[in-house]
Amino acid sequence: MPCTWITSDLQLRLILTLFFVAECLSAGMEGTKTSNNSMQQLDNGNHSSVSTTSSTERKQSTVTLYAEVKTSLSVLVDTKAVLTCPPVLWPSVLVVTWEIVLRDKPPCFGAYRRDTNQTTRGNCTDKRITWASRPDENPALQVDPVAITHDGNYTCQIVTSDGNFHHEYHLQVLVPPEVTLIQTEKGTAVCKAAAGKPAAQISWTPEGDCDTEQGPYWGDSTVTVQSTCRWGSRHVLNVSCSVSHLAGNKSLSIQLSQGAEIPAHLKNLYITAPIFIILIVVGSIWLLKISGCRKCKLKKTEHTPVVQEDEMEPYASYTEKNNPLYDITNRVKTSQVLQSEVDASPEVTLL
Repeated sequence: MPCTWITSDLQLRLILTLFFVAECLSAGMEGTKTSNNSMQQLDNGNHSSVSTTSSTERKQSTVTLYAEVKTSLSVLVDTKAVLTCPPVLWPSVLVVTWEIVLRDKPPCFGAYRRDTNQTTRGNCTDKRITWASRPDENPALQVDPVAITHDGNYTCQIVTSDGNFHHEYHLQVLVPPEVTLIQTEKGTAVCKAAAGKPAAQISWTPEGDCDTEQGPYWGDSTVTVQSTCRWGSRHVLNVSCSVSHLAGNKSLSIQLSQGAEIPAHLKNLYITAPIFIILIVVGSIWLLKISGCRKCKLKKTEHTPVVQEDEMEPYASYTEKNNPLYDITNRVKTSQVLQSEVDASPEVTLL
């Protein structure tokens, strides 16, 4: 009997122990599930709040970024530039304003008011800057034609019922340089990109010993770049100069004259030799002229009588021999002479 009770008591204790263990295990599992559920709900709540915050921040950052849009625009001189405003819903537009800040000039404003359909130019006096079309349809701005003085900032501000929107342009006017390529007396090649905006870049083919210089900026912000290149003892016949510029690239070629650079002493010889030759020729002509004049004078003084005698003697002898009249005349003269002698002879005798 006692043994039976002890055995039954032990069985009862074992059953109760197993029951309590099972209760504890089930309680622990439920607590774990509850904590997991609460943690999951908390995580879900945090995640939704983070998502909401992120979307809100993203939306705010998008609006801010759009409001601060800045665009750099390069336009070739003497062309047309069109500047647009931010794209917004037109029914919500209240006022459109353009602010123009040019270099070395005070700011000027132009505006359009939608409720009254009125436009104002403010203090903007440049007639080349106008609305691209009707501002009630498209508030874009146009510059036609573009000049160097139109460098500056142009800002479109649109006031709407949903907020303000801005779009700023930094306008840069491009001026293509005038490119020339020549060869100097020293045998070097000079490539010049004159009056360009901005400064151009110069390169050579084939490469040589080159020196590139940039001049000062002019009042209109243009600048000249010059590159001088030499190839020394290398026998280079053809060279090319390439000019890179935002307004467009250009390349020129030239054929170099053969031969190395002329030394300084040869240059002086080339300059002085023609002068000496000219002096020698002039001196020779002068000496010949002087000597010729002297000979002419001597010939005139020496040969003039002889020439007269030579010229007269043949004529006289011919006259005497062949002219009968001349004989009669001589006879008459001779008789007259004899008669005069006869007439004079008595007088001599009487004396």
